[in-house]
Amino acid sequence: MTDVSQDTLLDGRVTFYQPTEGYRAAIDPVFLAAAVPATAGQMVLDVGSGVGAASLCLAARVAGVRIAGLEMQGGLVTLARQNIAANGLVGRVEAMIGTLQAPPPRLAPGSFHHVMTNPPYQSADGGRASPNPIKAAANQEGEVDLPAWMRLAVNMLQPKGTLVVVHRADRLDELLAALRGKVGEITVFPLWPKAGRPAKRVLVRARKGVATPLALLPGLVLHEDDGRYTPIAQAVLRDGAALV
Repeated sequence: MTDVSQDTLLDGRVTFYQPTEGYRAAIDPVFLAAAVPATAGQMVLDVGSGVGAASLCLAARVAGVRIAGLEMQGGLVTLARQNIAANGLVGRVEAMIGTLQAPPPRLAPGSFHHVMTNPPYQSADGGRASPNPIKAAANQEGEVDLPAWMRLAVNMLQPKGTLVVVHRADRLDELLAALRGKVGEITVFPLWPKAGRPAKRVLVRARKGVATPLALLPGLVLHEDDGRYTPIAQAVLRDGAALV
């Protein structure tokens, strides 16, 4: 594992360690966690959980929720376990090592109320991979492509369970194709960098075994013209507000 830095999310409510080089958790896992409609007592699976940023943010927002993180990189799982302990969440949040092809036996299909995931943003042929192995594994698909990633995520859900995905806006067509026939009640929530600018990220939420048609929502503008976060974005990023 490379050198690590200590960082915070939710205005200091979450503290966590992450590698100084390679993939660095920023706002995407915070918005991902904010979009999960979890309540106390429910079980959530975080697929591709990294150092646990999204899991920690969800646990900080929803008291009593239980979260399991699945991550294939052992060094990140080690950091995630340290982060869980540092935030006093042992027993509520767990970090597991495993792959989508061979998840731990404890992750039984159909056993989660919600699944949240931040899949690699680049396809396997989507450009030159980063020379940093941690960043390459986080950002670029390897043996598991987006359809396979979605199959695992949906398979882990209970009937009528909720899937929440944060992904690049320019891969929305691929994401929706990967979900076709597997889920319904799909909502697409763009994250606009500024008013009038094209969205770079989308949050997609769907439910297993529900046939409600797709809905395109207004989304959220992240920044004012002067670069400050908008009030709603600040409420999510600093106060831990949920995205309804």
